[in-house]
Amino acid sequence: MTFRSPIQHCRACGTAVVYRLPDDGDTRQRAVCPACNTVHYENPLNVVGTVPEFADGRVLLCKRNIEPRWGKWTLPAGFMELDETTSQGAARETDEEAGAQIEMGPLFSLLNVRRVGQVHLFYRARLLSEQFNPGYETIEARLFTEAEVPWDELAFRTVKETLEHYFADRKAGQFGLHCIDLE
Repeated sequence: MTFRSPIQHCRACGTAVVYRLPDDGDTRQRAVCPACNTVHYENPLNVVGTVPEFADGRVLLCKRNIEPRWGKWTLPAGFMELDETTSQGAARETDEEAGAQIEMGPLFSLLNVRRVGQVHLFYRARLLSEQFNPGYETIEARLFTEAEVPWDELAFRTVKETLEHYFADRKAGQFGLHCIDLE
């Protein structure tokens, strides 16, 4: 199943669009305005976040206070905003959701979630404190060892995959970059 959020009206002039191949040689059907010829492109959304790790290997998870998946645990993450880099967005989301003080690390996982039109990017981040001040989107923010992670209560498969790779890499003593395609 391919994700599609059909555009119905031109964002430039409001005319009902038609789906067809644009006249510019594009090979995909696009929403094209028959009145002003504006071609509307639909692109994936970026979700950015962190794997906040304390020096002892525990990771910070947030219990969601919003839908979808209210009451489930997740890594701090959210949609990237315009005019920010992926790492800036990840740091912002970590502050907004957990109120955690971090030092950003390298990109750790990139997950393509085609069915919902998203790309998830998680960075490793070093926690500078065990004090958290969660925002309104979070019921609770706390540290977990691998054995304590509520695996059956994780909100998203991208979070589960990222955490599994994090703990495996930690055990191996070497962290890599993980690119994962989810159906």
